[in-house]
Amino acid sequence: MAYGVTIFLSSFLLFLVQPLIARQILPWFGGTAAVWTTCMLFFQVLLLAGYAYARATNARLAPRAQAVLHSVLLAASLLILPIAPAEVWKPVGDEEPITRILLLLSATVGLPYLLLAATSPLLQAWFARARPGADPYRLFAVSNLASLLALIGYPFAVEPIFGNAEQSLGWSGLYGVFAVLCALLAWVSNSSAPAKHIEPEELGPKPARGHYVLWLVLSATGSAMLLAVTNHVTQNVAAIPLLWLAPLTLYLLTFIVAFEGRGIYRTEYFWGAVLAWLAGMAWLLADTRWQFDLPVQLGMYLSGLFVACLFCHGELYGARPAPRHLTAFYLTISAGGALGGLLVAVVAPLAFNAYYELGITLVAVALLAAMRFASLHPIARWGSLVVLLGVSGCAAYEGFSLQKNVRLSERGFYGVIRVKEYGEEGTNYHLRRLVHGVIMHGEQDMVEERRRKPTTYYEETSGAGAAIAAKRAQGPVRVGVIGLGIGTLAVYGRKGDTYSFYDINPQVIAVAKRDFTFLSDSAAKIEIALGDARLTLEREPPRGFDVLAVDAFSSDAIPVHLITREALGVYLRHVKPDGIVTFHVSNRFLDLIPVVARLAREHGAHVVLVADKGKDNEDKTRTDWVLVSRSKAALEAEAIKEAGAQPPEEQAGWRTWTDDYSNLVQILK
Repeated sequence: MAYGVTIFLSSFLLFLVQPLIARQILPWFGGTAAVWTTCMLFFQVLLLAGYAYARATNARLAPRAQAVLHSVLLAASLLILPIAPAEVWKPVGDEEPITRILLLLSATVGLPYLLLAATSPLLQAWFARARPGADPYRLFAVSNLASLLALIGYPFAVEPIFGNAEQSLGWSGLYGVFAVLCALLAWVSNSSAPAKHIEPEELGPKPARGHYVLWLVLSATGSAMLLAVTNHVTQNVAAIPLLWLAPLTLYLLTFIVAFEGRGIYRTEYFWGAVLAWLAGMAWLLADTRWQFDLPVQLGMYLSGLFVACLFCHGELYGARPAPRHLTAFYLTISAGGALGGLLVAVVAPLAFNAYYELGITLVAVALLAAMRFASLHPIARWGSLVVLLGVSGCAAYEGFSLQKNVRLSERGFYGVIRVKEYGEEGTNYHLRRLVHGVIMHGEQDMVEERRRKPTTYYEETSGAGAAIAAKRAQGPVRVGVIGLGIGTLAVYGRKGDTYSFYDINPQVIAVAKRDFTFLSDSAAKIEIALGDARLTLEREPPRGFDVLAVDAFSSDAIPVHLITREALGVYLRHVKPDGIVTFHVSNRFLDLIPVVARLAREHGAHVVLVADKGKDNEDKTRTDWVLVSRSKAALEAEAIKEAGAQPPEEQAGWRTWTDDYSNLVQILK
């Protein structure tokens, strides 16, 4: 009972801290999904370090010495509490983000996480030593059950109720309880244990090199599949932070099912399901007709992730060694997990200019399945071969299609950006578009007589266009824009105007200057600041903007730190008393309008919604802009009225979003 409780608590804390700490540092690094991928890499590597610690101390130290060392480390980890990232780790410029995130995490949660990671294999080894003949592997299922509950509980029971400070204090308190329980168990388990280790051959044969290779490959493939699917659904389907947790939850569930000890997974029964889901995912990868169908995309990829990882982890359990060698087994699994994470989070962005890793990982799973199922019977053997060929073909087709009509494709920390070109120079049809993932971030008609016309989200009838038009009637204007895109709003610039753009991605700035002409064609003075817009504005003196456009929400990713009470306070400091802050809140999956309306009321400001829907026969991008100003008269300008301004929908019962609190579940459409 004591072993199960301690392992349960350690694993619960192990996976609760991941979304907790990632959420706290997310605003510092632009609110991008890559922050989560980097955090996942850190936690996988530290999990490997924890398993290595468990393996080394169990193999090399006498039981009493092991208890002493572990107790000292547990006591030292308490000195780090409570966990909270220090302000000194905030980026102050264009520093390389991955290294800074890894160092921040190491300083903030490194030692506690290491000890939590070591707990499951360490206590299973102690359990096997204290109770010869009992099955310790079932405790691994208990560990993953606790992890699963932590991941499910965070978005639904922790984040909507508690702020960041409360979350950190609550986690730290539970960690203190865990440290005491674990230290007591270390002494109780090891004080009476024999100092001499039992020889390996007494409790099972020593694993061969092929066993280690098999464990490493299966675990690395499962880990790579987890991150590849996570990247796909957050970058190409809907970059909603809740979707960061869903794949990880299913990944853990497969460990629970595979290691629960009653043999639910059996190769001879599951081979057909594995092949069917691999084929389904591969087909959906190549068939773009379902690209924006959220239920179809999530249903297939998340269920496919579950089936593929169940195959990998079920085969792992089937190849497990005798309990004497369980720490080596878990260490190899952890090494495979870290290797898969390294390939997707570090190697893939360096090697590829787009997201190819999902297709590659599907081919890897199909290859492993074909090798495993070949020995079952002829139907499984030939069926797996057909699926392998089909998956390979779909992956290749998807890879080639990503480059169709592409003038430029670049991949960095903030995702993949592509410049797509349609038509030919010198003809009457010549367009360029900037695409981030599958979301268009701007379009320019390159034909000379139409090159200076505002397009997509920024036409004259849009909220931003109406706000700028209202201020232009009063003379030269100062406009700030959070989110450069291709610089479309610069088209409104006249001589004497100043347009200041803020963008965190240096690749976007380079593309806007090189491949599009909105910036160079503008008669206004153009300023561009590289870095997170909010952090930059916090350091700047008041800019006196007539209009400040917050255009960071036009894709389905929302940097939450740009839409909080504190953020609006920063924006209002930088606009004139009658200045207008315009929020671009067009979104297929999230309803941000009531959130902004509530923020405006908190600041005693006035607010209107400009919904530019267009007519059925118009080729116009549908947009939603929420306009906020301390001046009621500013929002009653003729240009804004003509754009169809109306009071926005509000939700009286909703809690105000702050830097300490947000609730994404509440705003899902």
